Amino acid sequence: MSVWPAWEVREGERATRWLHVRLDFGDGARIDALAMVCEGWVCVEDVQARPALALEDLAVLADWIEGPLARACGAEAGPDAGDDAGTGAHRDGSARPRGTEERRLAARVYRAAQERGTDPVLAVMAETGYSRRGALRLIGRTRDAGLLSPRHARR
Repeated sequence: MSVWPAWEVREGERATRWLHVRLDFGDGARIDALAMVCEGWVCVEDVQARPALALEDLAVLADWIEGPLARACGAEAGPDAGDDAGTGAHRDGSARPRGTEERRLAARVYRAAQERGTDPVLAVMAETGYSRRGALRLIGRTRDAGLLSPRHARR
């Protein structure tokens, strides 16, 4: 397995890093992924596999890449890293608020980033662990709920 940096965005003390991950298997199969890491959160943003992954394989992808990603970021992987039975809040989402609380969090983070003059979408991505697309959907739901002003004034 190979892990190498793609790019990094720094905002004050916070750093958001994107890493390329490549897994090569003995039978010629290969998986390439792009992972975003920020403050202990990992988000896999893109996965390409040849041959295509079965859903069962996709479900264990996090277990395959957890240890190498942790080492690439200078953190120690937990004692179960690399085992096929790891558990954690990042997998089941239990540590992250959902529904109304998630929309309130997104609105708070979005407004704070605007006030600091930084990219609010990146701030929501970093806070929630969502990909850019996921963060934009959450921001849209937050606007629909009336917690953020509409993006464009309608004429």
